[in-house]
Amino acid sequence: MELIRGQHNLRPRHRGCVATIGNFDGVHLGHRTILAQLAKQAARLRLPRLVITFEPQPQEFFAGPKAPPARLMRLREKLLALDGLGIERVLCLEFDHRLAASPAERFIEDLLVQRLGIRYLVIGDDFRFGHRRAGDFAMLVEAGQRHGFEVTDNHSYILDGERVSSTRVRQALAQGDLELAARLLGRPYDMCGRVAHGDRRGRTLGFPTANIHLHRRVTPVYGVYAVLLSGPDLRPWPGIANVGRRPTVEGERERLEVHLLDFQGDLYGQHVKVDFLHYLRPEQRFDSLAALQAQIQRDEHAARVWFAARGILPSPHPSPATPGAIRGF
Repeated sequence: MELIRGQHNLRPRHRGCVATIGNFDGVHLGHRTILAQLAKQAARLRLPRLVITFEPQPQEFFAGPKAPPARLMRLREKLLALDGLGIERVLCLEFDHRLAASPAERFIEDLLVQRLGIRYLVIGDDFRFGHRRAGDFAMLVEAGQRHGFEVTDNHSYILDGERVSSTRVRQALAQGDLELAARLLGRPYDMCGRVAHGDRRGRTLGFPTANIHLHRRVTPVYGVYAVLLSGPDLRPWPGIANVGRRPTVEGERERLEVHLLDFQGDLYGQHVKVDFLHYLRPEQRFDSLAALQAQIQRDEHAARVWFAARGILPSPHPSPATPGAIRGF
């Protein structure tokens, strides 16, 4: 997949495509319906698929630094998901004051027609664009009739009588309803990142953890979870994860820490994926490290019971792909 950062990096070879526009935060079932429709038209017209998205997301830009919405995916995770669905190109536009103030007509004429030469455009039924959100489906249809491209809107994907949306996924995650979130996404909710050096406090408590930076201003999950961690050299491995600031040890930055059950190996520097499967409890402050240690033992027991009930049991031996004593935690 080719990532094109900004309109200034568009070249003549990028003209001629089928396209869709949106945040695609989470790449949930509603998004996948749009992308499936895009794939069908790309095959019919024998043209590459292009996803136009924004960084930061418009909601983050308008909310400012004080109250941005929780982000389901950082850009890297979104690109990996789109690549996995076979998207050939992603155009990532910087959403700033200039783009926010750009008239909808200019967005159509300059980008869609002149620079991209789109032949088919698929949008969600709630899509709005341009200054004061003046651009809508009717404007795009009229422009398509003048410039020779087709436009279709994709009706909302309905699950349990309600529209599937990124907002609904965030609400499910905030309520600890990981089962509903997985149904809306079509897969368990996950986060990706590189295992980094931590303060090694987990090791002193007897629960070494893989430390993963979130790279989000606001995280959609918060608390303790039963998870599966996987990587290039590690099959999905059960563990318990804490997402939060670690108030007992005066943590200042939100962090994802994963303790793998019965695992020995070296994960430093590896890019891993964490699937969130079951909510155990909220993050809380303890009066002492001993109290924290006792709670982690209870969390581990609860996670083992949950995994055992579903036939997901950790091997008592080190993974053959990651031999050695516990390091990288």
